[in-house]
Amino acid sequence: MPFGIYSGISIPVTVLIALLVCLIPTTIGGLLSAIGIAGMDRLLKRNVLAMSGRAVEAAGDVDALFLDKTGTITLGNRMATEFIPAPGVSPEQLADAAQLASLADETPEGRSIVVLAKEKYNLRERNLIAMEARFVPFTAQTSMSGVNVEGREIRKGAVDAIKKYTQERGGVFSAAVDKACETIARSGGTPLVVAEGVRVLGAIYLKDIVKGGIKERFRDLRQMGIKTVMITGDNPLTAAAIAAEAGVDDFLAEATPEDKLRLIREYQERGMLVAMTGDGTNDAPALAQADVGVAMNSGTQAAKEAGNMVDLDSNPTKLIEVVEIGKQLLITRGSLTTFSVANDVAKYFAIIPAMFADAFPVLNVFNVMALATPESAVLSAVIFNALIIIVLIPLALRGVQYRPVGAEVLLKRNILIYGMGGIIVPFIGIKLIDLMIVALSLV
Repeated sequence: MPFGIYSGISIPVTVLIALLVCLIPTTIGGLLSAIGIAGMDRLLKRNVLAMSGRAVEAAGDVDALFLDKTGTITLGNRMATEFIPAPGVSPEQLADAAQLASLADETPEGRSIVVLAKEKYNLRERNLIAMEARFVPFTAQTSMSGVNVEGREIRKGAVDAIKKYTQERGGVFSAAVDKACETIARSGGTPLVVAEGVRVLGAIYLKDIVKGGIKERFRDLRQMGIKTVMITGDNPLTAAAIAAEAGVDDFLAEATPEDKLRLIREYQERGMLVAMTGDGTNDAPALAQADVGVAMNSGTQAAKEAGNMVDLDSNPTKLIEVVEIGKQLLITRGSLTTFSVANDVAKYFAIIPAMFADAFPVLNVFNVMALATPESAVLSAVIFNALIIIVLIPLALRGVQYRPVGAEVLLKRNILIYGMGGIIVPFIGIKLIDLMIVALSLV
């Protein structure tokens, strides 16, 4: 308009409206809602409920994944495979104490200890009511559980927890058991120590199995610039062995709820977006702090209210899929934005020469599409602008194919495919519409 006033020509209002309609980002503006809805739909198909579209978008911007080891990186059912007694303690004594301490333990690990004692030493479950046993439940603070029965105080738990427990009561932690625990940890297993009073009876070898294919998925995430952090209650040696086998970038060992929250804040202070899963009340603060918090449907109400997504299948591994869907949403948006911007280049070549051709015949040199008349050029561009949105809706709903590649590769692919395509397609489309308009004598 200012250039029209300067050149002394009058530009019709209809032409100005056509210019505005064609050059504002109508294409990507019309498709943004379709892209967002499609992202939420893909989550629903995987039984994940997103509380808002922003949560899905945030998943695409995630820089770090916080993953619990058990059930996510490993199969989750650690099994007791061996009793390693301390010097002067028979395997039967250790198995008997370990079984008593595990009778009220409903975890897979606890059940496997009871079964192993039965199978190897023919130890059967006792009548706990008659024995008047009092069980000590496991807590994240003590990292151990146990039983008080018939004057015996038996405890089973992490190495450091039992070491502290016995030393505070004047006992000495067995150097042989300490070495055995270190050997177990270095092999990727989890050592549990059993003590009766101040006497350390020995260690239990719990075997942890890393899920098949998880290392390759972490490698793909790394290629996209996403850092993976394993969260575990295991000791540092065990955590390091499993982290190396699984291929994660970092790990947090002997993690407490406070440690999780602190680490998330540290990452966020570096400008990184964090995603994590959780199912317990203790996970609620960390889920609320994380940019993407996926709560398990089987978890507590506090965890589900703290997160911004709920996995109906209660599968912690789903967090990786959530991030991949978020990334696909962003890739689709970036691709269509590139296409939309490139579209405008072709529209300039259609409308600008048509606007000023009468006053400046030299501008006809820019009419590279050889459009019939200024009127047909404007009408062709407006019609193409409306049709291209309809044509691109299926792509927005299906999404651009997700590939685990870096930002530089994605940028090159967008420019090559959607940038060049965004220039070529409008030239062809506008020209074809112009031919139809002339053939139908619409102008």
